[in-house]
Amino acid sequence: MSRPRTPAVVVLLVAALLASAVAGLALGPVRIAPGQVLDIVLGGPGRRGGAFASIVWDVRMPRVLLGAVVGAGLAVAGTVLQALVRNPLADPFLLGASSGASLGAVLVIVLGAGAAGAAGTAGTAGALGVIGAIGALGVPAAAFAGSMGALVAVYAMARRGGTMTTGRLILAGVAVQYVLSALTSLVLVLAAHPDQLRSVLFWTLGGLGGARWDELPLPAAALLAGTALLIALARPLDLLLAGEEVARTLGLDTGRFRAAVFVLTSLVIGVLVAYSGAIGFVGLMVPHAARMVVGAGHRALLPVAALGGAVFLTLADLVARTAAAPEEIPVGVVTALVGGPFFLWMLRRSTRVEGVAG
Repeated sequence: MSRPRTPAVVVLLVAALLASAVAGLALGPVRIAPGQVLDIVLGGPGRRGGAFASIVWDVRMPRVLLGAVVGAGLAVAGTVLQALVRNPLADPFLLGASSGASLGAVLVIVLGAGAAGAAGTAGTAGALGVIGAIGALGVPAAAFAGSMGALVAVYAMARRGGTMTTGRLILAGVAVQYVLSALTSLVLVLAAHPDQLRSVLFWTLGGLGGARWDELPLPAAALLAGTALLIALARPLDLLLAGEEVARTLGLDTGRFRAAVFVLTSLVIGVLVAYSGAIGFVGLMVPHAARMVVGAGHRALLPVAALGGAVFLTLADLVARTAAAPEEIPVGVVTALVGGPFFLWMLRRSTRVEGVAG
């Protein structure tokens, strides 16, 4: 019943994404009329003359695009993790994957920058500038390793006796997240240069202010390739939702499949966190909203979740840089303010279900 309305939902979400992108390009310390934004964008890079064109193309466009890519990727990762562990509270942030990716990125940045004697400049732009000094693949590779290690640790601690409950999963995720956050803080405290401390805070709070055109290809490629592969695996993901026994009966090697998808998901999360920092709750909220609209089938759910995540993070970043202007709020703070109450509601709902089932 959900399939006939999926194309309509996709069209609406694409329209919402375009509208939020125009708003992101138009609003800020310098406000530009939406009509003028469209004229600049549709005119192409050739219309870079003038201050407004420079603001749109060089400052705001990379940020809006990175926000859409990261939001889509986190929503897709959250959708898949919820299917892999069969738990509605699974999320890259809550399961420690984002914290693990942050720790890996911070280690490479601090150690690499210390060895090179280059601390970078303060703020998000300086943090991303350090990436270029260390190497385009060093930080994403370390973030992937941290993300993968965190997911494996949480999964191993939460699964006992062949079963996994919401309580054990959340406790394991919180424990791993606290340990990784403490290690990240320790690395920051021991950093050789004070400027490193301010720069690397970008990864702990989440932000898109340092987005640049030359840094967009890698996260965009990770999103497109990862989402395409996961959509191709929609049927096995649907089987996992039916339960381990049903999936095995229908010929799915659940252990091998789950391990492979964990690696793929960790790779996507690691690359995204390397360029955006740890942004929480996108992968928790958006998949639930998408399921309410198109159902639980992953072939329709994954594209809708990706578009919904792109819209949500684009709007969240717009709020982050306009709500307290001229000061800028880390976008991770905005998503946490929205996602925290949602998480508490989901936790209460899941606890009630487990209590009834018990």
